[in-house]
Amino acid sequence: MIERYIQFVGEDEVDAIVKLAERLQDLSILHVNSTAAGGGVAEILNRLVPLMRELGLRVDWRVIRGDQEFFTVTKTFHNALQVGAVEVPRRFYEIYERWQEINANELDLDYDVVFIHDPQPAGLVKYRKRGLWIWRCHIDVSTPNPEVWGFLRRYVSQYDAAIFHIPEFARDDLEIPQLLIPPSIDPLSPKNVELPPTAVERVVQKFDVDPERPILLQVSRFDRAKDPLGVVEAYRLARRRVPGLQLVYLGSPAHDDPEGEAVYRETVEAAGGDPDIHLLMLPPDSHYEVNAFQRAATVVMQKSIREGFGLTVSEALWKKRPVIGGKTGGIKIQVIHGVTGFLATSPRTAAHYAVYLLREKRLREEMGAAGREHVRRNFLITHQLRRYLMAIAYVAKRAMWSD
Repeated sequence: MIERYIQFVGEDEVDAIVKLAERLQDLSILHVNSTAAGGGVAEILNRLVPLMRELGLRVDWRVIRGDQEFFTVTKTFHNALQVGAVEVPRRFYEIYERWQEINANELDLDYDVVFIHDPQPAGLVKYRKRGLWIWRCHIDVSTPNPEVWGFLRRYVSQYDAAIFHIPEFARDDLEIPQLLIPPSIDPLSPKNVELPPTAVERVVQKFDVDPERPILLQVSRFDRAKDPLGVVEAYRLARRRVPGLQLVYLGSPAHDDPEGEAVYRETVEAAGGDPDIHLLMLPPDSHYEVNAFQRAATVVMQKSIREGFGLTVSEALWKKRPVIGGKTGGIKIQVIHGVTGFLATSPRTAAHYAVYLLREKRLREEMGAAGREHVRRNFLITHQLRRYLMAIAYVAKRAMWSD
């Protein structure tokens, strides 16, 4: 299977991955996160874990358990870490610690290398018996709520290393090694494989969107950090200058995000019954539909206010669609302003760039081609896989030196 990626990244890259994997054959590896579907982490692991196994590595993936109360707590933590100014009741910390103990008792954590993804299961490190533990942070913790970060840091400091997306997310108050690994997309996944134009058109028409009129698209959860109300406002401003413009906001629920339904209702209210605003809440495994809409879109948005990375940006760029992104987090290393798209800090500037791109077909094509090449060089799954293997090798060697 790994050989299928040679067409995208070349033989040297694939050979390097195979040789790295050969050095790690004796290690057992575990990934732990909070959901099996919905959101970028689950999507990455659904592709990364089988590839690691294909290379002969002994890799397992487990999902923690929690009730509605626990995931309300972890969503509050998530918001507090990314936004900062969030009130967190004292009892939330007790609920968090109780569920760490429950999951530690239910999960087999006896592995040589354990990757713990994001804050939800970070406290499991308290119950480690052996092995190398690496905390993989997928969110922006550059300006967190001090109290929540102080609570979480007590756990993170017990890890052997932490991994962040970009340098701005790294922490001066952590004394453990901090590594940088941006996320990636899989060009062979159902969400990213080539689709014939007829298939794209069928999907679009199925949801009552006109493929003959321009489409402004955002694919993301209904989350305030993704700014769905700002997307609606930007569309309305752009529509004044581009008659016939349609907006498609395509999201899916995640069981560890209890706010999603409320934000969806807020967005429906903001849309005000406009027949050209299509708010689609599809199942998390609607990869074919996402693929089709990204190919059907004239211009793609990812107008996040705060963002860990935003894999949907790379997905759209891979399909040669320019992206208007929020100037935040990992979007800034995907959207090269004026080259692969534009960075916007408000609905008004987003609308301005949308109108510009909607009117300039040649510019869209040039930016689309540049975007695909940027993703090919930096954000395909082979790059992330190689960096994960390098991280394991580094942490293992460092542990050996300290012994």
